[in-house]
Amino acid sequence: MYLRKTTRKNKNGSIVEYLQLAHNVRHPETKKPVARIIHNFGRADRLNRQDLVRLCNSIARICGITVADPLDASGDSQPDGFPQNLKINQTLEFGAPMVIEALWDWLGLRETLCRIQDAAGIKIPYERALFAMVANRLCAPESKLGVWDRWLKTVYLPTCSGLKLRQMYDAMDFLHANIDEVEKAIFFKVANLLNMEVDLIFYDTTTASFHVDMEDDPDRHENATLRKFGHAKEGFWAPQVVIALAVTREGIPVRSWVLPGNTADVTTIKKIRADLRGWNLGRAMFVADSGMNSEENRAELARACGKYLLACRMASVAEVKREVLGKRGRYTVFRDNLHAKEVVVGDGERRKRYILCYNPKEAARQAKHRQSIVELLEDELGKHKNHSATAQWAIDLLASRRYKRYLRITKSGLVRIDRGAIRDAARYDGKWVIETNDDTISLEDAACGYKGLMVIERCFRSLKRSQIHLMPMYHWASRRIETHVKICALALLIERVAELRCGLPWHRILRSLEKLKVTEFFDLNYRVLMRNEIHEDTSNILKSLNIIPPKQVISLTKTP
Repeated sequence: MYLRKTTRKNKNGSIVEYLQLAHNVRHPETKKPVARIIHNFGRADRLNRQDLVRLCNSIARICGITVADPLDASGDSQPDGFPQNLKINQTLEFGAPMVIEALWDWLGLRETLCRIQDAAGIKIPYERALFAMVANRLCAPESKLGVWDRWLKTVYLPTCSGLKLRQMYDAMDFLHANIDEVEKAIFFKVANLLNMEVDLIFYDTTTASFHVDMEDDPDRHENATLRKFGHAKEGFWAPQVVIALAVTREGIPVRSWVLPGNTADVTTIKKIRADLRGWNLGRAMFVADSGMNSEENRAELARACGKYLLACRMASVAEVKREVLGKRGRYTVFRDNLHAKEVVVGDGERRKRYILCYNPKEAARQAKHRQSIVELLEDELGKHKNHSATAQWAIDLLASRRYKRYLRITKSGLVRIDRGAIRDAARYDGKWVIETNDDTISLEDAACGYKGLMVIERCFRSLKRSQIHLMPMYHWASRRIETHVKICALALLIERVAELRCGLPWHRILRSLEKLKVTEFFDLNYRVLMRNEIHEDTSNILKSLNIIPPKQVISLTKTP
């Protein structure tokens, strides 16, 4: 009689194991031994291990056999005097730190940082300190003090246990001094591992504000020059820094930049051009939104990346309003929500190629939304007899970003609905215009390429709000602010790689990994670290990432 394990492969590719109690009997005709099932225990990942242990102990007790301590999952013989009843000291997070460390190594981050350290003759474990800060961003973001003082005590990362707080900040300075070499080495390592096509580079900027009253003054603080007053993306005026990010079509970060908070988007291109010029990215098309579209930027982009794909401001550029939107001709239908047609304006060197795209579903949604606003305005105007623009209700409407575009003030000072503005707005429903200097890119590739710009918006959401939490930043030195952003960018890199390989968003991956924990048992003589049973969804995550599940007993040490 024995415990039998069988497996079954599901449609999604996952493997499920079952445990059965069986014994062999001879087949009456073939005389060959065949297994006869006595009892089905069910799925192995849903069994309570302690139930099996109690069954083993009861059988052993009846047979008069002394069994080894059940904590030893390795099957090795236990030393004499091994304790039978250990106490629980603490339980630590294990799944997420283990997976992040495996990806950290697979992406070559440990190798690259250690190589730079060795070349400089540095023996301090800066690589471990940087890993701890990156891993924390992906699990439960804390300040650098919080990582050292609180978070490391809640996770199983034995290689980081000896870190000192001073080493965390020194590691940031080490990364700042070598960031160009690190970013370049890591990107090409990742491009090789994932076989990425670096044919499109999506670029955009965001802001990160600080809760301080004054901007940086280089006369007072020599190494504080980044925090400058500017209009934050959230809509308020505050000391801030500008963060630029370039990613591939898969959302893999190519490089990040931290610029003074008063830097305009249109002036960042020269910096990007200079930094990417030496990377030899081959044929890489630069994709950006309308904030980057200016004559000067187009010239810089043509010199930096060769080809570009830029959105246009439809309502404020006369050539687009007159020549592109007014161009007659049929759209080419690629799919239900993507129609496009090409419009060429000018000849020779002044020739410009525009792609006019149209989404019928989005057009219907925008028209319906605008109609609801107009109906609200009509109801509001019908409530009041005094339609003077100086009335409080009129002032509120005229100050509203939602309503003011559809209102006008007559010569006599009365508020009226602007029917012309409503008709003009309908021209842009579901449409967007792209300008490119690449004559070889197809209509469909151009339209889909720009729609892919939403991938960088998702990256910014992850950086700032959903998971990594770039803000708040507690640093004032420019080098520390820049390094903090670089650490968050490394966390974004690991997050995106995990998402691509698992086919799941990071928050779901993290939720599955949080189920895997390590518990410390102890007595006066022994210290045992043992993981809990691996749940099915956690097992599937590990398989997707090609990570071998750890042994049941992580470590068994005898205390001195």
